[in-house]
Amino acid sequence: MVEAAAVLGIALVALGLVLTPGPNMLYLVSRSVTQGRRAGLVSLAGVAVGFGVYLTAAVAGIATVFVLVPTLYAAVKLAGAAYLLWLAWQAVRPGGRSAFAPTPLPPDPPRRLFTMGLVTNLLNPKIAILYVSLLPQFVDPQRGHVAAQSLLLGLVQIAIALTVNALIVLTAGSIASFLGRRPTWLRIQRYVMGTVLAALAVRIAADRSRAAVTTG
Repeated sequence: MVEAAAVLGIALVALGLVLTPGPNMLYLVSRSVTQGRRAGLVSLAGVAVGFGVYLTAAVAGIATVFVLVPTLYAAVKLAGAAYLLWLAWQAVRPGGRSAFAPTPLPPDPPRRLFTMGLVTNLLNPKIAILYVSLLPQFVDPQRGHVAAQSLLLGLVQIAIALTVNALIVLTAGSIASFLGRRPTWLRIQRYVMGTVLAALAVRIAADRSRAAVTTG
């Protein structure tokens, strides 16, 4: 039903996106460092549900709305780009802090950790663009069962994203400890993350492609 090339393609896209710093990574690292791995994993559960919401919308063909209303799609992309630029500035501004050296936060109860993970993912422009514009490119209507193809490809993306994010949660404390003993490396990490976020924001803002949707 789905070509191996399509599965490999969406897997590579998913891996590239999850390794690129963004709201999900910043939140998961922050919570894992300040409150421990358990808090990070609870937050990740909320992120997982957010992926499920996007996948459900993709399977249901919600992306059609963005095809019919290009202005709305453009507004979503520009808002996402602006958010990423703000995150980039927070990383590189004078006195800015690394995701691996977050300001101490009061412990949140599991329900709030889960909810914040969910909300962070739902507002993540990278994920929105992935499901609205990129995932449909790997669906071939000629192979039939468009919804089933979208579901399978989305599950591949979710499996990769959750695996990598879980590794980030489990190692965040060790990375923070390593960087904490090396201020120069910590500063370099801030600027690298800020540069990547800014570059991603510019790329999203400059992208002139339209939302894609498949029918069949």
